[in-house]
Amino acid sequence: MRVIEISRPGPPEVLVVASRPRPEPARGEVLIEVRAAGINRPDVAQRLGKYPPPPGASDVPGLEVAGRIAAAGPEVTEWHVGDEVCALVAGGGYAEFCAAPSGQCLPVPRGLSLVAAAAIPETYFTVWTNVFERGGLATGETLLVHGGAGGIGTTAIQLARAFDARVLATAGSAERCAACERLGADRAINYQEEDFVAVVKEVTGGRGVDLILDMVGGDYVRRNIETLAANGRLVQISFLKGSEVKLDLRPVMQRRLTVTGSTLRPRTVAEKSAIAAALREHVWPLLERGAVRPVIFATFPLERAAEAHALLESGQHVGKIVLTVARRASSP
Repeated sequence: MRVIEISRPGPPEVLVVASRPRPEPARGEVLIEVRAAGINRPDVAQRLGKYPPPPGASDVPGLEVAGRIAAAGPEVTEWHVGDEVCALVAGGGYAEFCAAPSGQCLPVPRGLSLVAAAAIPETYFTVWTNVFERGGLATGETLLVHGGAGGIGTTAIQLARAFDARVLATAGSAERCAACERLGADRAINYQEEDFVAVVKEVTGGRGVDLILDMVGGDYVRRNIETLAANGRLVQISFLKGSEVKLDLRPVMQRRLTVTGSTLRPRTVAEKSAIAAALREHVWPLLERGAVRPVIFATFPLERAAEAHALLESGQHVGKIVLTVARRASSP
C-alpha cells in the first residue's frame, strides 16, 4: 500500500510517498480502507521531530481516518466488512489502509461524506474530553476558545453553542474572526489588533469567562488567569508559544481557579473508546441533524501531503484540511 513517510525531521517537503505492507488487524482491531484522512497540528509536530508516536504506534503520521472496513480482527463483533466508519488512531492515517481499535471507530454520521467524516475524530474527541469532561462546561457558562478558526476552534465553538453556552474566540485576522462569528461565537477577538484580556472584561462586564480552551501556552497562561471568573477553569491542550511559564498562584487561590490540561494520543484504548461512546450518545445526533458540522477548508490527494502541511502552517485556513485517498482497482 502507499503511505506518506517522514523521511527526516524538517519542513513539509520531507513528507514523501512510500510503499509498505498492508497492516493486519490485531485482536480487537479493524482494518480500514482509508478514503480520507484529516490533518492536525500534532502531525506537524511529529514531522518536525517534536512529537514522536507512542510505543507500538505506527510512525506514519495521521491521527484520524474515514473509510470502509476491509477486515476485522479477532473479538470484533460490532463492525463488519463494508461498514463505513471514521476512527481516531494513534498513527498510520496517511495511508491507503490503517488499523484501528474497534472501540475508537464510529459510524459515519448520516448525511456526511467520508471526507467530512475524516475531519471529525481528532477534533471532536479532543473538544469533548477537554471542554465538557475535564472542563465541565455547563449551560449558560461562557467559554473562551483560543485559535477559534482552526479545527479545534471551529469544533469547540459549535459544540459549546449547541449545549447552550456563550462563546468568545480569538483569531488572527478580520476574516477569520468573521468565520468564528458565523459559526456561533458571540464575539471574536482579533489578537493581532486587540488585547483579549481587555475585550473579555468589557464583554462580560468585568466578570471574566468560566472556561478557557488554550493551545498557545507561553505568556498566554498569565493572561488567561487574568481572564477567568471566580471558579473558572483553564484547560491547556498544547503550547505553541512554549510549555514553561512563570505563574503567580495568588489569583488561582483567591478566585478558586483550576488549571489543568491533557493530551489525547497517549491515552489508553479503553479511555479513547469511552470518549467515542460519549460522542456517539451526545454529539452524533447533533451531527446527523446538522446542528454542528465539520468545517472543511481544503482537500488534497494523499501524494500532496506536503502541500497540505504547508497550508496548515500558513495559518490561512478556517477549519480542517483533509487528504483524500483514491481507491485503486486492486483494493478489495
